[in-house]
Amino acid sequence: MTTTAIKTVYIGVGSNLGDKLNNCLKAIDMINNIDSCRVKERSRFYRTEPVGVVSQDWYVNGVVHIETGLCATDLLRALLAIEADMGRVRRQKWESRIIDLDILLYDNEVLRVKNLTIPHPLMHVRRFVLMPMVQLNPGRVHPVLNKTMSQLLDDLAEEGQGIIELEEI
Repeated sequence: MTTTAIKTVYIGVGSNLGDKLNNCLKAIDMINNIDSCRVKERSRFYRTEPVGVVSQDWYVNGVVHIETGLCATDLLRALLAIEADMGRVRRQKWESRIIDLDILLYDNEVLRVKNLTIPHPLMHVRRFVLMPMVQLNPGRVHPVLNKTMSQLLDDLAEEGQGIIELEEI
């Protein structure tokens, strides 16, 4: 694995199979155990309507803020390994999943390589990403769109993107 200077990274965490909240919490613990990664904070979790698909159960989604010395591609490999360890099998796009881990922002970098685009290409049109991002860092500027997370959320229509804050014990 390639290490770099410490980077600030935001990762989307979601699940719509099994014990969704515990799946997310377990994945966050596993992220914190990746060499050169430290979870700094996490958002609250939200029950969210599936976007782009029909006939799926609602998700539990949140965002975690980490600091890492890993390069973006090595971080992606580590996140994919967590997904696989938790039982995720990729058969088709946007299918139900036990866990989904997406790199949303990697410092202020813009990156397009095979299987990885940063910032996440759909984050600015997904309420289930922007609500927790605003909770963690409302003034964070999207490195391509040059708008804050709060501005992006304010610009986003609510229709078809139901989101309910979960009560956590």
